Amino acid sequence: MAPRRAPSKVAVFAHIADQAEGHHFVPAGLLGREASAGRETVSFAYGTRYLQRSNAIEVDPRALTLAQARQAEPGTVWYPLPEVNEFGGIRDAAPDAWGRRVIEAQLNAAPNSLDEFTYLLEAGSDRVGALDVREDTKSPARKGAGGLIDLPYLLQVADAVENGEPIPANLQPYLGGVPSAGGARPKASVREADSVLWLAKFPSKTDTLNMAVLEAGALEIARAAGLSVPPVKVIAVGGKPVLLIRRFDRYWAPAGQPLAAMARGYDTEPMPGYTEGRIAQVSALTLMGCPEMESMAKGYKDLAQTIREQVVASCVKADNEELFARMVLNIFLTNDDDHLRNHAFAYDTQLQGWRLSPLYDVVPRASVSMERRLHLSVGTQGKLATLDNAMSEFSAFVADRPTALDVIRRVWGAVRGWKNIYEALGATPDLIRTLEQAVRSLSDIASPALEKDIRRGVDAKAA
Repeated sequence: MAPRRAPSKVAVFAHIADQAEGHHFVPAGLLGREASAGRETVSFAYGTRYLQRSNAIEVDPRALTLAQARQAEPGTVWYPLPEVNEFGGIRDAAPDAWGRRVIEAQLNAAPNSLDEFTYLLEAGSDRVGALDVREDTKSPARKGAGGLIDLPYLLQVADAVENGEPIPANLQPYLGGVPSAGGARPKASVREADSVLWLAKFPSKTDTLNMAVLEAGALEIARAAGLSVPPVKVIAVGGKPVLLIRRFDRYWAPAGQPLAAMARGYDTEPMPGYTEGRIAQVSALTLMGCPEMESMAKGYKDLAQTIREQVVASCVKADNEELFARMVLNIFLTNDDDHLRNHAFAYDTQLQGWRLSPLYDVVPRASVSMERRLHLSVGTQGKLATLDNAMSEFSAFVADRPTALDVIRRVWGAVRGWKNIYEALGATPDLIRTLEQAVRSLSDIASPALEKDIRRGVDAKAA
């Protein structure tokens, strides 16, 4: 299939909950591009009817705020933040590295050779969040995700893409939920028989470890620590391990009813008369208004400040405490893939504001080094992955030192049971030995004085 010529304008749709019309997509506006000073730039104009909707969601929470657009003249054209040069909200709805590779294989195109609008259009309608991108306002939704029964065929698709081969014609019908999946590893969105949407993560030909069990175990440790984590399970498909993570950007409710305030989509289930709603999502990179090239210089303290400035007021305290716990967990597990695209925010339509999304993409990494670092800065000692460094700026996250110590104790309590969690998931002795080089003991990451303070609280509770 030859890639068609990309248009100069595309339509952006938003999925809304409407009591009269149900859960459905409506046109939100037009994304265009134009040449200026020898370079191409994008622009966006909200639709007049969309701005009149009380249930409208922002296409980009920083550059395309509804409040600003509603005060402007109808049809006003908006541009990205000067330092960012793209609309982060739309970029978050675009395919990531894996999705781009699938689209290129599908269209027999060379790596990174397609127009950005082509990648946006080819990602399909089951993409992350509540946005969709189509050729025009009359275009229908693209084919959505297939079922769990399709997993053997999707694994064949993944093999073809990883080997740099075109996707065979007999596998093309199974591609509905593949290009929309983010990240760099092979994956696809699939539906169970009851239509609940899951993200399926496949093994890669370069894997030396069981990545499905590796990630599932880390997420179960996080759940044991009281963090917000979607349901996960590991299944075998053709003898290969596949990790299933319930998509937390979907929910089930009576037709047109919004998700209840503070609720998580994965706590809802299909029932007679219920339809699927969507929860808007943006990456931390987008909510911070941060250019990609500057993201490596950011830290958890910056993210905490963004929570204070951008998150709905009633969620700030809990979200910053959870963020601190996630940082501590990453230190314990040596998860150094904690970049700003691996933190996200969900839009709560009832609270009319953003809140921290559930946790995802936590993968322990084995290391023989005693001095380890995270991707984001931890504290006054930069990226150094120690609890002393985390405590150096605890006030950015929680009210006082005792609260910070309690958070560490809670995470540590969950981490101490890591072997039981992994063994319950079927981890082999070899994987356990590898994890022993990833999961760190308290004495490895805390000074004697801090370790004493942490243990003192545990001993006091035991007494």
